[in-house]
Amino acid sequence: MNDDDRGKMNYMKEYSKYSSLIFQMIVMVAAGVLGGIQLDRLLKMKGPVFTIGLTIFSSFLAIYYLFKTLLKK
Repeated sequence: MNDDDRGKMNYMKEYSKYSSLIFQMIVMVAAGVLGGIQLDRLLKMKGPVFTIGLTIFSSFLAIYYLFKTLLKK
Protein backbone atom coordinates (compact mmCIF):
# COMPACT_ATOMS: atom_id res chain seq x y z
CA MET A 1 0.00 0.00 0.00
CA ASN A 2 1.53 3.29 -1.04
CA ASP A 3 1.17 6.74 0.57
CA ASP A 4 -1.60 7.80 -1.82
CA ASP A 5 -3.77 4.83 -0.81
CA ARG A 6 -3.17 5.52 2.89
CA GLY A 7 -4.18 9.14 2.38
CA LYS A 8 -7.40 8.10 0.66
CA MET A 9 -8.22 5.63 3.44
CA ASN A 10 -7.58 8.28 6.09
CA TYR A 11 -9.81 10.70 4.19
CA MET A 12 -12.59 8.12 4.01
CA LYS A 13 -12.29 7.41 7.75
CA GLU A 14 -12.63 11.10 8.57
CA TYR A 15 -15.50 11.51 6.12
CA SER A 16 -17.44 8.59 7.59
CA LYS A 17 -16.75 9.80 11.15
CA TYR A 18 -18.14 13.27 10.52
CA SER A 19 -20.99 12.02 8.37
CA SER A 20 -22.22 9.73 11.12
CA LEU A 21 -21.83 12.53 13.66
CA ILE A 22 -24.01 14.87 11.58
CA PHE A 23 -26.59 12.12 11.06
CA GLN A 24 -26.75 11.49 14.81
CA MET A 25 -27.26 15.20 15.47
CA ILE A 26 -30.09 15.36 12.93
CA VAL A 27 -31.77 12.36 14.55
CA MET A 28 -31.49 13.96 18.01
CA VAL A 29 -33.10 17.21 16.90
CA ALA A 30 -35.78 15.43 14.88
CA ALA A 31 -36.65 13.27 17.89
CA GLY A 32 -37.07 16.40 19.99
CA VAL A 33 -39.30 18.08 17.43
CA LEU A 34 -41.48 15.03 16.82
CA GLY A 35 -41.69 14.25 20.53
CA GLY A 36 -42.76 17.82 21.25
CA ILE A 37 -45.44 17.71 18.57
CA GLN A 38 -46.79 14.45 19.96
CA LEU A 39 -46.85 15.79 23.53
CA ASP A 40 -48.63 18.97 22.43
CA ARG A 41 -51.27 16.89 20.64
CA LEU A 42 -51.63 14.41 23.49
CA LEU A 43 -52.02 17.09 26.16
CA LYS A 44 -54.09 19.35 23.86
CA MET A 45 -51.93 22.42 24.44
CA LYS A 46 -53.10 25.76 23.01
CA GLY A 47 -49.64 26.57 21.70
CA PRO A 48 -46.54 24.61 20.70
CA VAL A 49 -45.08 24.63 24.22
CA PHE A 50 -43.48 21.20 24.22
CA THR A 51 -42.46 21.46 20.57
CA ILE A 52 -40.45 24.61 21.22
CA GLY A 53 -39.06 23.35 24.53
CA LEU A 54 -37.97 19.96 23.29
CA THR A 55 -36.58 21.43 20.07
CA ILE A 56 -34.36 23.81 22.04
CA PHE A 57 -33.37 21.08 24.50
CA SER A 58 -32.52 18.55 21.80
CA SER A 59 -30.54 21.18 19.86
CA PHE A 60 -28.41 21.93 22.91
CA LEU A 61 -28.03 18.21 23.52
CA ALA A 62 -26.85 17.69 19.93
CA ILE A 63 -24.33 20.56 20.21
CA TYR A 64 -23.06 19.16 23.52
CA TYR A 65 -22.65 15.75 21.91
CA LEU A 66 -20.80 17.35 18.98
CA PHE A 67 -18.28 19.11 21.22
CA LYS A 68 -17.88 16.07 23.47
CA THR A 69 -17.11 13.91 20.46
CA LEU A 70 -14.78 16.41 18.75
CA LEU A 71 -12.78 17.19 21.89
CA LYS A 72 -12.29 13.53 22.81
CA LYS A 73 -8.72 12.36 22.31
